Amino acid sequence: MNEESLLPENEKAIDRGFIKGNVIHIVFRNEENFYTVALIRVQQTNEEIKEKKLTVVGVLPKLEQEETFLFFGHIIDHPKFGIQYQVEQFRRDLPQTKNGIIQYLSSDRFPGIGTKTAETIVETLGERAITKIVENRSVLDEIPKLAKDKADALYEQLIDQQGVEQVLMTLSKHGFGIELSMKVYQAYGLQALDIIQTNPYQLIADVEGIGFRRADLLGAAIGITGNHPDRIRAGCLFLLQELCLSDGHVYLEKNALIPHVISLLSSYELKIEVEEVETQISLMHEEDVLYIEDERVYMKTLYFAEKGIVTSVRKLLSEEVEDQFPEAEFLKSLGKLEEELKMEYAPSQKEAIQTALSSQLMILTGGPGTGKTTVIKGIVELYARLHGLPLDEKAYSKTNPFPILLVAPTGRAAKRMSEATELPATTIHRLLGWKGGNGGFDKGDHEPLEGELLIVDESSMVDIWLMNQLLKSVPKGMQVVLVGDQDQLPSVGPGQVLRDFLDSKVIPTVHLVDIYRQAEGSTIIELAHAMKQGTMPGNLPEPQKDRRFFPCQLDQVQQVVAQICENAAKKGYTAKDIQVLAPMYKGSAGITELNTMLQNLFNPKTEQRRELSFGDVVYRTGDVVLQLVNNPEENVYNGDRGEIVAIFYAKENQEKQDQLVISFDGIEVVYLKKDLNQITHAYCCSIHKAQGSEFPIVVMPVVKNYARMLRRNLLYTGITRAKQFLLLCGDLKAMHTAITQKEELVRNSMLQFKLQNLKVEKADQHNT
Repeated sequence: MNEESLLPENEKAIDRGFIKGNVIHIVFRNEENFYTVALIRVQQTNEEIKEKKLTVVGVLPKLEQEETFLFFGHIIDHPKFGIQYQVEQFRRDLPQTKNGIIQYLSSDRFPGIGTKTAETIVETLGERAITKIVENRSVLDEIPKLAKDKADALYEQLIDQQGVEQVLMTLSKHGFGIELSMKVYQAYGLQALDIIQTNPYQLIADVEGIGFRRADLLGAAIGITGNHPDRIRAGCLFLLQELCLSDGHVYLEKNALIPHVISLLSSYELKIEVEEVETQISLMHEEDVLYIEDERVYMKTLYFAEKGIVTSVRKLLSEEVEDQFPEAEFLKSLGKLEEELKMEYAPSQKEAIQTALSSQLMILTGGPGTGKTTVIKGIVELYARLHGLPLDEKAYSKTNPFPILLVAPTGRAAKRMSEATELPATTIHRLLGWKGGNGGFDKGDHEPLEGELLIVDESSMVDIWLMNQLLKSVPKGMQVVLVGDQDQLPSVGPGQVLRDFLDSKVIPTVHLVDIYRQAEGSTIIELAHAMKQGTMPGNLPEPQKDRRFFPCQLDQVQQVVAQICENAAKKGYTAKDIQVLAPMYKGSAGITELNTMLQNLFNPKTEQRRELSFGDVVYRTGDVVLQLVNNPEENVYNGDRGEIVAIFYAKENQEKQDQLVISFDGIEVVYLKKDLNQITHAYCCSIHKAQGSEFPIVVMPVVKNYARMLRRNLLYTGITRAKQFLLLCGDLKAMHTAITQKEELVRNSMLQFKLQNLKVEKADQHNT
């Protein structure tokens, strides 16, 4: 048999490596990502190998023993397992003759199809019978005396066996690799081909790794090209989502969105017209695909989140607090608390506590060192005393839950809150019962929270989606206190909720301005508050007892950071105590290279330390790592910091898979190799990822190469992560640029203005 006979009729030559073989047995298979290791018997190949039996590895469908496959790929010499064949594409080797097809269809693979029925199918449909059936179920209706149930079963079984190959073959023609193609199959199963051939742009939203350009190639293959309405719609939706997620906007102005769409869709041969885009945007609004309000174009979820928050705030502000206490009773209880704590609250702190207790919704804001945590503790203590509630968890049960809910956006922020109040605190996602992915939340207006007082710390980090979900979960009568620093970075997700709340001036608010940690001699706090005013202290270059600035150039950053960390280690600090922060990932002063350098400094390769490679990254026992995604099942969330405490190799466990065990403050989570994209090294991380956390020592390079990232709120958020020592290095001019610049990235949001309309409504009601 020559090489050409191995290929379909439309391919006449093999210009790449291949191995044809039948499956002896499956060595390993991961049913979640289809990664497979199989031993095959080599029948034919153009590769330079002598082996009669060979291990093939790759992302593959379910392989049956004795089935014959054509594998395309390349030979690898694995350091542990020896010669293997890395599969990049494959095809099941279907029979090519009438007799072969009859034997195949009448085999045990297809119950109910005997030899006579198989002969009839081949006589009717010819030598391409299998392909015809897979491509079009209705051809089986032409087979004489073939019952519908048997025809349906045959079609389903063929699709089950051939479906993956059909998807891969279709996608490979358009440059899709096997892993990305398998992701498509995982997302849609047997519907994949139908979606590819009818609405390929759906892949953008449903399959990670597929952007507009790839989907557009599939669209072109089925005739969706140029100014086709479906292509314009897909471009609009893609850019609306992309720009809102990347820049934090809640909506885009129509006249700003349209040029982006035209730029994306136009080519040298074709120019998309403004009117064509406007028409499709209007039609999508009419069809409830997106939402337009006064020339503002919204994703539906963002429009209803904004609207939902306004509704929730209206509801909370319209309610009266059920238990109002006379001022004398409040002051008496406060006085007793001050005696017990041997301290005296400042006037603004007393005002904050009293406002919280007498309001259904209240905001507590202030910079670092102004005593927000002290006030939170005061609110909790006074609320419990005035309402006669014990603060001992043991006094409550499932039927009588703890009445005070303390939450924060991240696990570390919740832990800090719990330590400060000596009460349980949790993440917002966990409180609301987030189920992951598209599973939604357990709690909402359909099933409200249980409790009497809700305090939300680090509110500036909460995006518009999550704030909407949280507020609509608040039952009638529950009081809500939002705590945060408006000068920190806004949420990673869309919106600037805390800032909009404050700027609207409709929610009772207390600003804490007195700096208490500065009285304790904290020059870090002094620097932070100077930055808020847009000024750089003259003593910044001079050594202070809790901060330093080390001048250096870009190519010296790694050396300086290493020296700072080595000195800290000599004084007894560990990698967990030191957090290096950088705003960008690329370059010698970026997060990726700094992490590699710091890993080798704090946790170098030794014979005793186990290692596990994942792409270009090596993880070792003892490494400090960061969780990148929410994992509600394991109670681990985006931003949580952990330590690798164990590594188990495949040969050492029943699952026959490499495993990595990470401890997150005592919660141990097992990661398989396929899960390692959920973590990264945490020796150095982005300032966004550190938000909500504090560290004994913060090391932060600031160089002009970070130009696009040199913004006041970014640096302010970074330096306020430092609890004991702040060690800056880099360029004083870059620091000055970041601190004194006035422009901030503006996020499109109507929340402030819609809330101000509430103020008008309330005033109108009052006047009536």
